[in-house]
Amino acid sequence: MNKGLLKSWKTDKGFGFIKSDTLEHDTFIHISALKHMSRKPKVGDTIYFEVATQPDGKTKAINCRIEGVTELKAPHQKNNNQPHRIAKSNFASSFLGKVASIGLIAVLCLYAFNKYNTHSSSQTPIITNDDLATNDDLVTFDEKYPKIVIPKSTQNFTCDGRQHCSQMTSKDEAIFFINNCPNTKMDGDGDGKPCENDSRF
Repeated sequence: MNKGLLKSWKTDKGFGFIKSDTLEHDTFIHISALKHMSRKPKVGDTIYFEVATQPDGKTKAINCRIEGVTELKAPHQKNNNQPHRIAKSNFASSFLGKVASIGLIAVLCLYAFNKYNTHSSSQTPIITNDDLATNDDLVTFDEKYPKIVIPKSTQNFTCDGRQHCSQMTSKDEAIFFINNCPNTKMDGDGDGKPCENDSRF
């Protein structure tokens, strides 16, 4: 370790030179070599330092400290004392974190699946024997809603607003209109037989 006096310092540029009785030339010092000190250097400070040669052949001061000035405690020093323990701890917490995350996702998926099944089963009606139609029910239905026979030839007919027998071209067309179209006036007595007085049919 060398000892020298800070001969010059350029605060705006962050560097200076140390004069030492043991070294032939003045030694360059940069502010980064003193960042752990509690104050910036001043001309006249006694500096303890080591010398390192840079790739360009010039020397610079490293591992410096100012005599009589306290050093700041670096927050990373505690971590540097136990690097293996921290690395192991990070691995363990990371592994447990992954396992816990996977477990949480699995529980949420199971919960959602059960909710879906419960909701689906409540929406699907359950048919019991009491709900099934019997033959008696079908007979009652047929009586209540008699079948309306529409001739096959009516497949070409459409409701187009015609209402009177004089507008029809056939009896089949008239039957289609009274059974399927609104506001027709072709069945005066309401017996389901249209155009009874029309001689064309």
